[in-house]
Amino acid sequence: MTTTDDADVTTEHIAPPLPDDVRDRLVEVVGRDNALVTDDEREEYRDPYWFQEDRSYDSSLVLFPASLEEVQAIVRIADATGTPIWTSSQGRNYGYGGPSPRVRGSVLMSLRRMNRVLEIDHELAYAVVEPGVRWFDLYDALQESGNGDLMLSIPDLGWGSVIGNSLDNGMTYLPLGADYQAPCGMEVVLADGSLMRTNMGSIPGNKSWHLYRKSMGPSLDHLFTQSNYGVVTKMGIWLQRRPEAFAPLYLSVPRDDQLEQAVDILRELKLAGVVTGVPNLQNTITMAHQFPEELGTFVGMEGPASEEDLDALADRTGIGRWGVRTAVWGDRVVVDHHVQRIRDAWGAIEGSRVDLTQVYTDDNWDEMSTFIEKVQAGIPSIDLMDVVPENLGHIGFSPVVPLKGSEVRYVADRIKDLVTTEAGSNFVCAIFPTNDRSCFIVSSVSFDRTNREQWAASFATVKKLVRELGAEGYGEYRAHLDFMDLAAEQHRFGDHAYRRFTRAIKDAVDPNGILSPGRHGVWPAKYLDGDAG
Repeated sequence: MTTTDDADVTTEHIAPPLPDDVRDRLVEVVGRDNALVTDDEREEYRDPYWFQEDRSYDSSLVLFPASLEEVQAIVRIADATGTPIWTSSQGRNYGYGGPSPRVRGSVLMSLRRMNRVLEIDHELAYAVVEPGVRWFDLYDALQESGNGDLMLSIPDLGWGSVIGNSLDNGMTYLPLGADYQAPCGMEVVLADGSLMRTNMGSIPGNKSWHLYRKSMGPSLDHLFTQSNYGVVTKMGIWLQRRPEAFAPLYLSVPRDDQLEQAVDILRELKLAGVVTGVPNLQNTITMAHQFPEELGTFVGMEGPASEEDLDALADRTGIGRWGVRTAVWGDRVVVDHHVQRIRDAWGAIEGSRVDLTQVYTDDNWDEMSTFIEKVQAGIPSIDLMDVVPENLGHIGFSPVVPLKGSEVRYVADRIKDLVTTEAGSNFVCAIFPTNDRSCFIVSSVSFDRTNREQWAASFATVKKLVRELGAEGYGEYRAHLDFMDLAAEQHRFGDHAYRRFTRAIKDAVDPNGILSPGRHGVWPAKYLDGDAG
């Protein structure tokens, strides 16, 4: 589906055919049982939401190394032969391209087998993990090692990689999820196969590597998020102690025209320190994931529902046109006080309600049963997938917006208008205040992945959103493989000074351009010069 149309700013890049001798050397590193070599084998490791008959982002080989040394060996062979490699951790970045490479014919390197929890420090409340460690795995390791009183800030789905999610700026919901506070200290394989440790880890034997997020001189952790400057093989992740009390809440917004008011109230609660973590404000269609018994199967890919039908659904279920999933953590007296503060503030929204089934403590912690409760207590699951039709796919359009009701209302309406009229699907929207002053408006444009026409219309719609909202100064916080270049193109200040800077770093640290070329618009010079497909 790649194109050379200037409007889309997406150019197809195809790697030269992988020579048999290079393929054999790479496979030898991991063993034949840990490689997907044939076309049929590789079918199982590509983006499941991409139209399967389109081969724009196919790989030439998939490797599953199990150790740092195997990663280094693969990278050294790739560097010596000019072979592009595209790295993923679990490869479950669905909605943004999954494990598929930007350059067709790249070698995929999946780090799923590097799945060890290397360290858990109870006293300082952190863990150290490899990239194949899923949220499930780290949670289980905490329970099994007697550290169940340490909580992990998690995303909606527990099957993804802790490192992979963090490196793509994926959201998590407990207090450490706000502004990505949990990751700290990385070990990175560079393009020549050498090994680097970020921040204080660059001092041999340093005991603060995973405790202090800065360094003397430039701090490098963030340099490896949404980039292609190295392969992260180890990372520290901060944890928090289980509080005395935990109160999961649902705040309803009965009518769509109350969204602006709800956003402003939520912002003030966050600025006051009453709401911490990352709350999640979703519309009725999206809430099917949270309330399957009331709303049934997720209907995002169906034709747009009328405002009258949505109002009726909101009224019949009591869920509202919008709703906030949030929680309060802390000492019982603090939790009770903050819950009351939330009730008082939210009461200004006519017809709204604040639902709290119960407050959880050590005495009843194991009684949590609903997804809304578990995800905010750091208990991973894949419950959301229970209501997703088998043939559903989606792509995310996710601009960063000031946390002001008027701004959120304007951008949400712009997205809704295009999604319903041009993609022909329901408006699926979740708003995530990732800090006290800004939010992501994540619209999962949904489609039947077996229907080429609907799939193509969805991608065309999102590209139009990127262009039109980009012209108004709004940009995405992450982008799908198929329009990473288009999203990067919107950063035009100073004649694309930011893009020139990131590409200059790329050429300095990866002169042969082998590591995930094109990731988030960061291309090595040889691709821009037309020498690499």
